[in-house]
Amino acid sequence: MKTNHIVSLISKIRSKANRIIISELRDRDIKGLSPSHGDIMFFLFQSGSASMMELANKIDRDKSTITALVKKLVAMGYIETVKDKKDSRVTLVTLTKKGLQLKPDFDEISNILLEHTYGNCSSREKEVIVSGIEKLLRNM
Repeated sequence: MKTNHIVSLISKIRSKANRIIISELRDRDIKGLSPSHGDIMFFLFQSGSASMMELANKIDRDKSTITALVKKLVAMGYIETVKDKKDSRVTLVTLTKKGLQLKPDFDEISNILLEHTYGNCSSREKEVIVSGIEKLLRNM
């Protein structure tokens, strides 16, 4: 089996996943969001709030990229930023009511994406795939 095209395969998976996400957002008439914004929204759905630094670390983006993405989400009214009361150097990011209202759509899109990704894979195959990809990520 040919194995030297692994990075190309991962890139193609990401491109196809992004196309599915964009299509699903468009079908739901959710304008202005991109897959990059989804990383932030998804993390905030799980955590409730996070510092800019924590977001950067969790979604593996540099601080300047996070700042630009957060500014756009703030402008669209999906999130808000506040200074941490304990440390004014820290900016906290939280979902607004409008942002929280997107959770059901994000959950549906996530399920659709997983259906496309795994297709007819068995539970064991899914575990092997995820385990292998996690190992590749650690190697990088």
